[in-house]
Amino acid sequence: MADRSRIVISDEEIALQDDYARRVLEIQDSRMGHTRTYFIRTYGCQMNEHDSEQLAGYLVDMGYSATDDISKADLIVFNTCCVRDGAEQKVYGHLGVLKRYMAQNPNLIICVCGCMMQQEEAAKTVRARYPHVRVIFGTHNLYKFPQLVYESITGNRRIFELEDNPEGHIAKSPPVVRESGIVAYTTIMYGCNNFCSYCIVPYVRGRERSRDIEDIMRELYSLKESGAKEVMLLGQNVNSYGKDIQGASFADLIKKVDEVGIDRVRFMTSHPKDLSDEVLDVMAGSKHIAHHLHLPVQSGSNRVLEAMNRHYTVDKYLGIIERAKKLMPDIGITTDIIVGFPGETEKEYEETLDLIRTVGYDSAFTFKYSPRKGTPAASMPDQISEEEKTRRITKLIKVQDEITFRIHESLVGTTQKVLTLGKSKHDEGALSGKLERGITINFDGSDALIGEFADVKITKAKHNTLYGAVIDN
Repeated sequence: MADRSRIVISDEEIALQDDYARRVLEIQDSRMGHTRTYFIRTYGCQMNEHDSEQLAGYLVDMGYSATDDISKADLIVFNTCCVRDGAEQKVYGHLGVLKRYMAQNPNLIICVCGCMMQQEEAAKTVRARYPHVRVIFGTHNLYKFPQLVYESITGNRRIFELEDNPEGHIAKSPPVVRESGIVAYTTIMYGCNNFCSYCIVPYVRGRERSRDIEDIMRELYSLKESGAKEVMLLGQNVNSYGKDIQGASFADLIKKVDEVGIDRVRFMTSHPKDLSDEVLDVMAGSKHIAHHLHLPVQSGSNRVLEAMNRHYTVDKYLGIIERAKKLMPDIGITTDIIVGFPGETEKEYEETLDLIRTVGYDSAFTFKYSPRKGTPAASMPDQISEEEKTRRITKLIKVQDEITFRIHESLVGTTQKVLTLGKSKHDEGALSGKLERGITINFDGSDALIGEFADVKITKAKHNTLYGAVIDN
């Protein structure tokens, strides 16, 4: 039997929200006299980005169209993140600026949602300090967005929907407006059961809930039909997929995903304690699963890993890396690393640097430890000073940059299959794309290549990117 935490939104609730969307659309048509516009600002991870795509889908159903000019929007959504304090402070600062837009447009609807609003103290702060925010809702209430907008419009009042639901809900095929027709995100599961001692995610995203595999497959086949060339499978811990569904596993899922035939499939984030040999075997034997593994290590010290509640050792982690490289010699490996965890000694920090050198990551997302209220690590003794954390991360970034540059140099002269994503933001006239292992490359070529794969010979390496030339077949 499936675990009770898999609360799937009923067909009746889906129909109800569709009805609210239609009602808002009717109000737009009868009252407004012009097309209403929306602006969404997303903070945080790919999960938040995909949530914003769903919010955009609801808004289009309600008759809104997107605008890039926040000052001209009739509805503004801030989809927030609470993983680090810096992200929260940005939200507060940006919310203050919005007050002047409300003065210009009294009918403006400002909404704040996401992980930050699942924290009681943060939600209370927004409610009290920013009265111009009309709608506040959490991660578990995203599926109610049409209803919340309708109630705000018709009731001319502030709406607060902050259900404290540790199980959460799974929406079946919600509407989505994707940022790109080339690369798409697909959420395969929600929540997290790991309770790493530094992390707020299980408290704001709830327990792990897997989407039904049939629902995922319908979405993927639809994406293939629409022309998507790459899909990213998302979850706080994708390796846990299927633990709440009888007879399902992440390895089973990616076998089926490979059969869909989408040109390139990635997934993140993986937890080392749950990454099975079978998943690596499927990756190695697949036609479409990218040889790219994002595997957060967080620390190279066994004592720190234990204090973080990560449930693996450095040796186990290195064993996974060794096996992945043996099966897929061309694999690109990326990671997440935290420096300055409470009590981390200089020796333990140096162990992390040693691990980075041993693995040889393509790149790493590096963070200074940020205390999150309500997590065990926030009350641990021996908190590291901000100055010391800055020193450590600066040195770590320098070490990783040197490794990244060496990897880039090793690729010069090779020909790689590149998915062309668009015009380069930094090199005028050039195109930009990604290798299978996730590295960015700029190259000259016709705009007709955008959205297509090209064979590109790498001609030059820099620390942050590669440069190449298209090989005519």
